[in-house]
Order: sequence, then structure tokens, then C-alpha cells
Amino acid sequence: MIKKFNFNYKNKKFIMKIKECNNFFSKIFGLMFRKNSKPLLFNFKRPIRISIHSFFCRPFIVIWFLNKRVVDIKRIDSYKISIKPKNEFDKILEIPYNYKEFYILSDFIDDSRKI
Repeated sequence: MIKKFNFNYKNKKFIMKIKECNNFFSKIFGLMFRKNSKPLLFNFKRPIRISIHSFFCRPFIVIWFLNKRVVDIKRIDSYKISIKPKNEFDKILEIPYNYKEFYILSDFIDDSRKI
């Protein structure tokens, strides 16, 4: 299901068309094996702190949220084993490298590193 999702980060408002991943299989696969994808939003029923990986994924940005606030944000390269946020979260947003907001957000994260 495609819908709009908005959030603020470093005094900038982002509005994205995302695809929700609420079932078991969509949460397991995420961006794996996808060449082109909309950002994916993973919803969890309660705050958790699990790790994710980037096997079989192209570079992406991951943003963890708790109660609609950004908990942590990282730019992720392919084939990383364990990626965890600083704190618990109830939503994860994965933004693939081919999405238009990727490079805008990427500059906010680390200006010196380009993909």
C-alpha cells in the first residue's frame, strides 16, 4: 500500500511516498533483491531494539523512529551484518539509493562521504 509519510530532520521537512511493510514476509525481505523501490516503512506494535542487515541490498539510508521522532539515522552500504540504532524504535524507514531524497538526506548525515 503506497501512502505519504512525513518527518522532520535537522529543521527540514521531508514528505515521501512510501510502501508499508506490515506483514511477516515484507519485513523479512525489505530492500533485498530490489533494484528500484519506493522507501519502505516497517511498523512495530511496541518499541523494540533489533538489528537489521544489508545483505543483497544496494546502499540505503535507514531512519529509526519512536513516537514519530527520529531516534537514529545512518547511511548503509551493502553486505553489513548487524546494524542497530542508538535506542529503541517503533518504526524503520529504509530509503533506497535510487530514491530522489536519498542524496539530500545523505548530505545531512555526512557531507564528506559520497556514494
